[in-house]
Amino acid sequence: MFWRKGDEIKTVSVTDRSFQYGDGCFTTMLTRHGMIEHWPLHVERLERALAALNIAAPNWAPLEQELVSHALLQERAGLKIHISRGEGGRGYSPQGLTPLITISAFSYPSQYQKWQSEGINLGICERRLGINPLLAGLKHNNRLEQILLKDELESHGFHDGIALNLDGYVIETTMANLFWVTDGSLYTPALNLSGVSGVMRKCVLQEAEILGYQVVVGDFQLDSLYEAQELFICNSLLGVAPVTQIAGTSFKIGTITRDIQERLGQW
Repeated sequence: MFWRKGDEIKTVSVTDRSFQYGDGCFTTMLTRHGMIEHWPLHVERLERALAALNIAAPNWAPLEQELVSHALLQERAGLKIHISRGEGGRGYSPQGLTPLITISAFSYPSQYQKWQSEGINLGICERRLGINPLLAGLKHNNRLEQILLKDELESHGFHDGIALNLDGYVIETTMANLFWVTDGSLYTPALNLSGVSGVMRKCVLQEAEILGYQVVVGDFQLDSLYEAQELFICNSLLGVAPVTQIAGTSFKIGTITRDIQERLGQW
């Protein structure tokens, strides 16, 4: 179901800037029994994207109340905030528009708990992510790269896939951020040129610091993954899920992955 300004909606205007240009941003949240997980981090994420796009931020307190009123009262469910620059205008000029917020609620994906427990099988995307420092890290509304990569993977039967950028560096998967462990240290790609910086990625980095693990953020080739002792992916809905295979190469579910899952209340 979808709501805008408190009313349930089934359509949007063809003049909506998000429809016309992908002009806006969004975030997807996990709810537990109707309560939002990591709400302050989602606000921080949206504010960063809105500032980069020069879109006015909403009043967060009443928006949170509205979100909670629409959340599904299930053990786990999903909630999404979609912000468009607004309706109207001609061409690319973004001036003089009023932002529009759409809220949607949905059931928790049935396979996610199994992935958290048993792991996930990844392919490697042949298509590459572009390099765009202007928008890197942001969850803006134009996700054509992820759609193309996901289409490629599903035709080969993988749950998800590792995406590299045009420079050949590992960035993320089509739906999640990526971490791996080598010789006791935790590694994750830098996202200053490509990719999306997720809320759960930030949570993992915080928990790793609390647990005392050394964390290395940088540029890494695909070979770095095959040298790892354990790997996992993460996003706000999925949480943390171990990687048990990459294109046929198997990996064990490791203790650091389980430690972080436990810290995040998954294990």
